Amino acid sequence: MPDDAAQDVLVAISFPDQFRANEFLTAASRLVSKQQLVAKDAVIVSKDEEGKAHVRETRDLQAGTTAASTGLWTAFIGALVGGPIGLVVGGAIGAGAGALTAKIVDLGIPDEWVAWLKDAVDPGHTVLAILVTDFDRAALLAELERFHGARLLYGNLPPDLMTKVREALGETEPAAAPSEAPPEGTP
Repeated sequence: MPDDAAQDVLVAISFPDQFRANEFLTAASRLVSKQQLVAKDAVIVSKDEEGKAHVRETRDLQAGTTAASTGLWTAFIGALVGGPIGLVVGGAIGAGAGALTAKIVDLGIPDEWVAWLKDAVDPGHTVLAILVTDFDRAALLAELERFHGARLLYGNLPPDLMTKVREALGETEPAAAPSEAPPEGTP
C-alpha cells in the first residue's frame, strides 16, 4: 500500500532513448496495478537529433484526444450492446461528451510543465514525467534500480528521497540543471 501521501508529486526522468522510457512507463503501470503507486497523469517528451520535440500524453484532457478516446470506448460498448448501429451512435455520443469534458476539466500535468519539458529534454533523449498522488517508496526505488543510465531531471520530492532516486538510477552526481527554470509551483 502507498506510504507517501502529502501532495501531488511530479517526477521527470530522462532516458537515453524512447524504448527505456516506455519500459519504465510499463513498470509504473505495474506498480499502479499492485496499488503501490497512484498516478494521475504521465507524459513522454522526446527530442530528435534535429532538436524537434515530440509529446505523447497519456491523459491530457484536450478536446481532440479526449473526444477520440471517449468516442472509441463508447463505440466499442455500443457495438457490444447494439451491434453495428450501436457502434456508430455510441461513437458519436462519446466523442461529443469527450470534447465537452476536455473544455471543462484539466486534471493532469499542466501545459506549462509540458512546454518546460519540451525545452529541457536533450536531443536524442526521452523524458517521462509522471504525476502521482501516492506511492510506495521502497517499491518505486526498486523499480528505478533497473534503469541505470537514466537521470532525474526534476522532482518535487523531499531531499532524502531525491538522493535515493539518484542513487537508484546510478547517478554519481546531480544532473546539470536545464537552462530554463521550471514553472512556478507544483502541478
